[in-house]
Amino acid sequence: MRNLVRLALASSLVVPTATAFASGGDSGVHLVTMDEMSVPIVDGTRTDGILRYQIVIEAKDEAAAHELTAKAPLLRAASLSAGIEFARLYASPMMPVDAGRLASDMTAALKAQDPRVARVLLVKVMAVRA
Repeated sequence: MRNLVRLALASSLVVPTATAFASGGDSGVHLVTMDEMSVPIVDGTRTDGILRYQIVIEAKDEAAAHELTAKAPLLRAASLSAGIEFARLYASPMMPVDAGRLASDMTAALKAQDPRVARVLLVKVMAVRA
């Protein structure tokens, strides 16, 4: 249990950075990149592994992308919370990660924090043994 608390604290103490990107042309895609995050995969009372993922947030417009970049620490906290819940319920280092479900859970969690989030794109995900 102590290792779980230490791992969660270490994950949350990393200084988050976010960058807003707007694609050129008329595509209207506005993205906010987040650093990679790691959460423990807990089975009962022991830590079985680590779920690592990186997300990109698609904002509704350019102004929303800049606001979301400013709110990166709050969005990171929501993403970590959703990641911990997903890892507890659905992740295992012995099986492939359900990336669709994780992206859907992240989208719901981040939209609850800020309605300017259009969706969450999962760009990297892996579950490894601890």
